[in-house]
Amino acid sequence: MLKVGLTGGIASGKSTVGRMFGELGCKVIDSDRITRQLFEAGNPVNAAVAQAFGSRVVSSDGSIDRRVLGEMVFNNPDLRQKLNSLVHPAIIHRQKEFLAQVAAENPHGIGIVEAALIIEAGNYKNYDKVIVVTCSPEVQRRRLQERSRLTPQQIEARIASQMPLEEKLKFADFVVDNSGDIGRTRHEVREVCRQLRAIA
Repeated sequence: MLKVGLTGGIASGKSTVGRMFGELGCKVIDSDRITRQLFEAGNPVNAAVAQAFGSRVVSSDGSIDRRVLGEMVFNNPDLRQKLNSLVHPAIIHRQKEFLAQVAAENPHGIGIVEAALIIEAGNYKNYDKVIVVTCSPEVQRRRLQERSRLTPQQIEARIASQMPLEEKLKFADFVVDNSGDIGRTRHEVREVCRQLRAIA
């Protein structure tokens, strides 16, 4: 079974590209969805984050308020590292469970883990191939503005908190440009998928 990491900068369109691979028959897991599950009330990770960052990050339903937490950590590398140390081990465990399940179901299948910090966290070494999704800085900022209530300063802080795209590209086996026409992106995904199937 081919283990593939799918990553890219914030608002580059990782989830869109991930869905396209899913439509082509690849098995895809969204690590952002894993995080949301871990932040639900009653989860041990929820309790650990609440204890570390205080009641301010806890919503009325008991889940972790990711917007408040984001405001706290994105401008503070130490707090961001602290958060990652609490959350990443559980995320990686879920990712490994997913890949093991895909391998059991289809030894010649393709299991794709979509995650923002595959390269930063060193997890790229766990994958056979790495796909990096790119888009132009202008498109990235526009998408962030459209999907959030962030100020321009907050947008720049979030972009600055991640590894520069040029660095990510050094780790890429495949690159999907998601800057413009969705049809072009879909064409690139189909071509990468074809090559992945040949390898698998």
